Amino acid sequence: MKQGWLMLVYRVPSEPSTHRVQIWRKVKALGGVFLQNSVCIMPMDRLHERDLRKLEHEIAKESGGQAYFFKCEHIGSPTTLEKLFNHDRNEEYTEIIHRCEEFLVEMEKETKDKHFSFAEMEENEVDLTKLDNWLAKVKKRDFFDAPKRAEAESLMRKCHDRLAIFSDQVFKSADSDSFDTLVKPGRK
Repeated sequence: MKQGWLMLVYRVPSEPSTHRVQIWRKVKALGGVFLQNSVCIMPMDRLHERDLRKLEHEIAKESGGQAYFFKCEHIGSPTTLEKLFNHDRNEEYTEIIHRCEEFLVEMEKETKDKHFSFAEMEENEVDLTKLDNWLAKVKKRDFFDAPKRAEAESLMRKCHDRLAIFSDQVFKSADSDSFDTLVKPGRK
């Protein structure tokens, strides 16, 4: 079965440039791919159609531009366009992988330096939550199961496992400190 496509072709005034940037960001956030300047596509889907129609309306009403919306079929190789989408998603997954690796290095450093504090644990939880949210957004726009997805998900699990170990160490350290305070020699 051939994949149907949605195409948005638009033109906005060159100034102010904020309109062009906002449109580009919105298309990217939706998971769309630009075939060239001001020509983007998404897989045919009811939700994608709704999102692109809203964007079409914004371009015409808020940006002072023109927009044309098409439902179309790609005549070439069935995987050509899917590869474009996977390329974009792989770039995003690669960045997430890099950030996960940095997180794991930071966790190792904190463990080596014995920085087992609740403040450090909370900071790491916040960082990992940001990574989780980012991965969820990328997965939502990963329409064709980009190859790097599995690696990103695997590293994210490692980050969660490592944070759990670190958290256990924080609690053990806190429990040990509490015990030491109670039984210090010379205390009544």
